[in-house]
Amino acid sequence: MGDTHLYLILSVTLVVILIGCIAVLIRNYMKLIARNDALRESIDNLCKLNDKLRMDRHDYLNHLQIVYGLMELEEYEEMNLYLRKVYKELLKTGKAVKTSKPAINALLAAKSAEAEAKGIEFLIEVKSDLKKLGIEDWELCKVLSNLIDNAVKALEDFEGEVKKLRVNITETADRYIFSVEDNGPKIPESIRENIFKKGFSTRKEEGHGMGLAIVSEILNKSGGDIELSSDDEETVFTVSFEKGE
Repeated sequence: MGDTHLYLILSVTLVVILIGCIAVLIRNYMKLIARNDALRESIDNLCKLNDKLRMDRHDYLNHLQIVYGLMELEEYEEMNLYLRKVYKELLKTGKAVKTSKPAINALLAAKSAEAEAKGIEFLIEVKSDLKKLGIEDWELCKVLSNLIDNAVKALEDFEGEVKKLRVNITETADRYIFSVEDNGPKIPESIRENIFKKGFSTRKEEGHGMGLAIVSEILNKSGGDIELSSDDEETVFTVSFEKGE
């Protein structure tokens, strides 16, 4: 009887250990899938950025020929207007490719193109190369991607004549700071504490609510901070991380 009881205890213990091991394996597998999806998206964005740079390079000679032709015809006003358009397009790509992180550069370029296609003016201001970034590039991409996507969704149904979205990347002596700003609708104070909770969404604020739980999860894991300010003029999400060694 004693041996049978001991056998049962050992069997139950073994089953519990096996279940625990399976749970750990499943959790790690899900993390690998999420990381693989993020890496795949980063690679896709890099390919798009590379194609854009190659197209810009190919078009450069054509732009010069057109400008030269307008100059020969003494169409200086038309030449000035043409140069303004070309410069504006080149500036968009140039502003996105300013950090030492190719995945971040590619993400900003891709999101800029998506926003512009929806009639949203996308502004990028980069004042840091992010060389001492402590968080994994692919995780930062997830944070920025969700914040930008939320801002785009908030602006899509916004009735304002001008829709603007700005991404600022700066740094202090010990931290990197990322802010995503939009001039869309104000987020009510009554729901601001809840929008970072998993599963939270309201029909009215769906644009800002989706994806913020993912952002919060990554920040908690990496020691990052997030702040939200929102009024009738603009909504700003500001994320910061400590610099690595």
